[in-house]
Amino acid sequence: MPTVADAHSYCTKKTKDSGSNFYYSFLFLPRPRREAIHTVYTLCHELDAAVDHPPRGVDPCDELAQWRREIEAAYRGTPQYPVTISLADHARKLDIPQDYFQELVAGMEMDLTIRRYATFEDLYPYCYRVASIVGLICLKVFGTMDPRARDYAVNLGMAFQLTNIMRDVGADAERDRIYVPQEDLARFGCSEEQLLAKTSSPQFIQLMEFQAARAHDYYRKAQTVYDALSSADRQSLLSAEIMRVIYFNLLTRIEKARFAVFASRIRVPPLHRLTLALMAWVRRSFQNRVSRRT
Repeated sequence: MPTVADAHSYCTKKTKDSGSNFYYSFLFLPRPRREAIHTVYTLCHELDAAVDHPPRGVDPCDELAQWRREIEAAYRGTPQYPVTISLADHARKLDIPQDYFQELVAGMEMDLTIRRYATFEDLYPYCYRVASIVGLICLKVFGTMDPRARDYAVNLGMAFQLTNIMRDVGADAERDRIYVPQEDLARFGCSEEQLLAKTSSPQFIQLMEFQAARAHDYYRKAQTVYDALSSADRQSLLSAEIMRVIYFNLLTRIEKARFAVFASRIRVPPLHRLTLALMAWVRRSFQNRVSRRT
């Protein structure tokens, strides 16, 4: 059995090695909160792997069922996996509800049974479970107090997931998954076969422009809530704001590339991610100094 310290180190290494956009947003957190976020990220990563890359001969449904039991064990104090040993420690200290993690598993389970979404209203619960719920977990880690921050987390999670859907539309098609709502495909005359064949067209670009506009709307909603929060709560959300800046930059790159998402996976280069994180930190520090003077 790994020690708690070993479990924390395991999650930190997993997060660092991932190359994820999120890693750069965690750099400015105090160490205990940074370790907690690393644990949340690692759990998400391992749940995702249970769906897309299960061990040979293992049913992904069984894998997720085991993860449900292991999360329950973490809250009972009897976890077996490194990530849940780390989770047990952080969840107790930060008062993170178990229901949040079980809801996250429910989102992963949707990928095993649902490959198409008729409407955006049908897609919304999936995005909420795999992205917005992570935002709500992060609020607990960040120590944000204002109840209105919940709307910030939910809207920002939706914006991130919609950005991911646009970026990964080709990779998802390879797994026979189409997250773009069927009603949107019909609206712009873009066939499902085009997505599965990874074929761009004027209709596809119009479809993606519509998806981008929807994502922009959720970014705006999150910004509106953020602007209404106190200085202390905005400070607690520095990591979330760094994530927002990086993901918004990713969305902008997708748009500037005219949605050439089939050719290659559009990314924000690591050095640019670090630069964006530093700029967000400097901007927040300047705002804090101004706030103290006034």
